[in-house]
Amino acid sequence: MFIKRVLSAAAVCCLGVAALAGTAGAQFGFQRTPTLGGLFNPVIGSGADYDMTTSKGEKMTMGISIVGSDTINGKQGYWMEIAVTGGKLPQPMYMKSLTVVDGNSMMTQRMIMMINGTAYQMPDQMVQTNSKPMQTNAMTDGQNLGSEPVTVPAGTFTADHYKTKEGDDLWISKDAGPWSMVKMQTHDGTTMVLTKVVHDAKDQITGTPVPFSPMAMAQAQQAQHH
Repeated sequence: MFIKRVLSAAAVCCLGVAALAGTAGAQFGFQRTPTLGGLFNPVIGSGADYDMTTSKGEKMTMGISIVGSDTINGKQGYWMEIAVTGGKLPQPMYMKSLTVVDGNSMMTQRMIMMINGTAYQMPDQMVQTNSKPMQTNAMTDGQNLGSEPVTVPAGTFTADHYKTKEGDDLWISKDAGPWSMVKMQTHDGTTMVLTKVVHDAKDQITGTPVPFSPMAMAQAQQAQHH
């Protein structure tokens, strides 16, 4: 599904950073992340905040928002920004990806990450090489268990309950932000619950991103420690 693959691509980028710059991988503390499915509805300005508890009991928060659109290779794409805090992350992590939707699948074409307060654009070739088609509609392969009311911190929603082929439970409502997800319980015990629906999401990664440079980032990290 979507989040696991996007963060996996980000992890690949950071592993490359770590190999060349030394400490970036440790800084971001990438760990196993849950899959996230739903019904993708890319409306610019829409967003959703979640509380997440991993299977190991770690508490994290995740924000997902649609902050813009762009054309790449003649196709329409949407900028989706993810903000993650808590867990093993020493500071909030921000990244956004430009994804192109084609029917019930989507592909990440470009990625920007905030590292030490600077926005870096990851090499397109790296991102595209590690990007795989992502499903935009969990209902395609999921088993529909019926509609039911679900109460989460963001309120009570009438949601469709789906069981994925991986064994995860999803509660989906069109009123629950870009991925329509109200609640999720994975087969390994990770949970996510909707805490807020956002209608005026703003881009947290501002300014013109610079091309990723392991050497420049390593120098910046060394300067911070002196």
